[in-house]
Amino acid sequence: MKKIPTMFERDWEGDRSLVIDRIHPGCEWVLAGEGVATRKIDGTCCMIRDGALLKRQEFKPGQPIPGDFEESGFDEETGKRVGWRPVGDGPEDKWHREGFANLAEKVDGTYELVGPHTQKNPEKYEVDILVPHTVHTLGIAESVPRDFEGLKAYLAEKDVEGIVFHHPDGRKAKIKKRDFGFKR
Repeated sequence: MKKIPTMFERDWEGDRSLVIDRIHPGCEWVLAGEGVATRKIDGTCCMIRDGALLKRQEFKPGQPIPGDFEESGFDEETGKRVGWRPVGDGPEDKWHREGFANLAEKVDGTYELVGPHTQKNPEKYEVDILVPHTVHTLGIAESVPRDFEGLKAYLAEKDVEGIVFHHPDGRKAKIKKRDFGFKR
């Protein structure tokens, strides 16, 4: 799974954590009204492949990259490498293993690990579990604006991490509350 692009450009000349009112190249389809919007949930990205659980990891320039890392993307602007590592038996992967054990159907695909032990549990799950990254599971967010000011106002009022737009051809674009400087 490649990193989903943020639909607006970052403020590279000011605060890089914020976006500006300029569409990111390749995300014009969102402004054109194509695709559906789902709620972005706040957890940790994982993948099930051939019955095995992998965790998404990101490495900054200069960080050592482990031998079991499978790179799936490189960010030219930040120099970060993103990819997958197998979930192991160590204590650092305890909650990944628990979330996987709590999943009834272990179908290949990408998931979000959520629960009491992940990201301070802003989604308020009672157990650690993997939630599939599917439009059906995440639910369609109704009446989501698609322009900069509309999304900024919308996200200011919602208790969500953000929105992910899904194009029928598989493309995705995201926008988060924090991209506008809002805290959840």
